[in-house]
Amino acid sequence: MNLNVFLLTKDAGLKKLNILRIYIQIFIDQLLNKKIYLILIISLVFAISFWIGFNVNLLPAEASINAPIYDELFKILFITGLIIFIGMTIAVIYSLFKFRKRNDQIGDGIALEGNLSLEIVWTIIPSIIVLLIGLYSYNIYDRMGGMKELNHNHEMMSSNSEKIWAGISQTNDNEIAINNLSIEVSAMQFAFLFNYPKGNFISGELHVPVDQKVSIKMESKDVIHAFWVPEFRIKQDIIPGQPTILNFTPTKVGKYPIICAELCGPYHGGMRASIIVEEESVYNEWFNKNKKPEVNL
Repeated sequence: MNLNVFLLTKDAGLKKLNILRIYIQIFIDQLLNKKIYLILIISLVFAISFWIGFNVNLLPAEASINAPIYDELFKILFITGLIIFIGMTIAVIYSLFKFRKRNDQIGDGIALEGNLSLEIVWTIIPSIIVLLIGLYSYNIYDRMGGMKELNHNHEMMSSNSEKIWAGISQTNDNEIAINNLSIEVSAMQFAFLFNYPKGNFISGELHVPVDQKVSIKMESKDVIHAFWVPEFRIKQDIIPGQPTILNFTPTKVGKYPIICAELCGPYHGGMRASIIVEEESVYNEWFNKNKKPEVNL
């Protein structure tokens, strides 16, 4: 192929590309110049976002009564993020075609300064979204038990002057007194230890029966740690000198990781343990096997 033929072919390809761009631009302009199409696009964005939000699950398995409550909030946040992401992506693609530099343009674009109506809109709408999400988050936290009064079932293990802090809870004093499954958790660099006061033994794994309320008293021996079980949707800081009560109810038999979610030192990434949820009969067998016999003096 000689040079002239190559240049003619190249020019023809560029012309076709420009014609395609013009047709796309005309289509987009006509589409958005008609309000009905704009409404359809917005409706489609909402429909896609809600479908993805309710059908794509990015979270681990639900294994406690907290999990479904927490997942409600995650879905709302996920859907809101999808609406913003998809909407902004469409706006950016439209702007690339609508406001691109034309071949006949050799100067700068129009200097635009200030748009009070636009500024009011993009201030009010995010403010409303943040306010509604904040109120809904408070409702979720309250339903998970975060606003309930502190239980006192661990008072027998505490001095009168010790101040106990409350974490997530779904129980009251009477319910804890009936179930009375209390466990002490000690966090240290770089391990969790679990003390069962009734059995008078310490375990490197946390064993609990399924569908039974559990109350754990957490203390740190050195620096700030965090008790995080993703499948339970619970995470609570463990602060030195500040014992914290955390209550939960496991609903699914299995073995789940306990992760320290607070940077606590050079081996923070290896500070893990396991919580083993068992049927009550299996748990009782494990407990009786490990508990120490009472010594009568």
